[in-house]
Amino acid sequence: MKPVKDRLSFKISLLSISLFLMIAPQISAALPLMYDAFPGVSQSGVETLATVPNFGIMVGLFISPFLIRFLGQKSTVLAGLVITLLAGTFPMYATAFTSILISRFLLGAGIGLFNSLAVSLIPQFYDDNEEERATMLGFQNVMSSIGAAISSFLVGYLVTISWHAAFVIYFLVIPALILFTLFVPLKKESGQAVQNDSTQKQSVNGKVILIAVLMFFIFMFYLPMSYKLPNMIIENGIGTSSTAAMVAGFSTLVGIPIGASFGFFFKKLRDKIFPIGFLLVTLGFFLTAISHNLFTLLLSMVISG
Repeated sequence: MKPVKDRLSFKISLLSISLFLMIAPQISAALPLMYDAFPGVSQSGVETLATVPNFGIMVGLFISPFLIRFLGQKSTVLAGLVITLLAGTFPMYATAFTSILISRFLLGAGIGLFNSLAVSLIPQFYDDNEEERATMLGFQNVMSSIGAAISSFLVGYLVTISWHAAFVIYFLVIPALILFTLFVPLKKESGQAVQNDSTQKQSVNGKVILIAVLMFFIFMFYLPMSYKLPNMIIENGIGTSSTAAMVAGFSTLVGIPIGASFGFFFKKLRDKIFPIGFLLVTLGFFLTAISHNLFTLLLSMVISG
């Protein structure tokens, strides 16, 4: 019998939670439709519906280690998935801006609970094989891109129905919830052991701080694109809300083959991967800023993706 880590059902289930790491802002294409739905709220206020999940993610990341210590890793992941499902679909039938804003924050908190585990569980199971670990980490990145792409394309269709319908995408959490429950064998003790082990061995050095600062600047520029891109597309006459969703989906879609090849690039490039990626993202941002037609915009999405 194959070891658990070699079973396809286990790999799919372990990777499935990564589908939702980038799903929070994917309803941004519906924002232009929501401006008129809340006449007492400013345009920038409505746009917080796309950004407030990021604050929830930070809270979830902070709470996650404590939940792992008391509940274990599996229960923490499942709790995060359930919160993501309930909070994500709440705006489908809600009409009050404040309650929707709170649900968006809770959505981020739910994602934050399993955000770090989506990555850290992979080395835990594949600590004896560097190449397989790199390959799985590449596929983990692919899954987050696939989740963002699928949700973007779905939103592109759903916004033609109503802005409420855009939040249907969060029902995608259900299959991952079932798969992770059935096929990922994690006990409460394993969560405590990993917590204690990482506390003893890990430390933060200058290189980690440098990478964190650089990643901060990347996301400081990247995340506002998720809710400003639809406005840019519409105001510049490049397309409609559906076009914005298509462009966002295309951006993540082109990153899939690169993510799938991460193991190969890691072996060849090692520490050169980050600066190369950093330069490409910078070039993509620059092209996005000067885009005045769909072709240039898609090209910038290819480069940044």
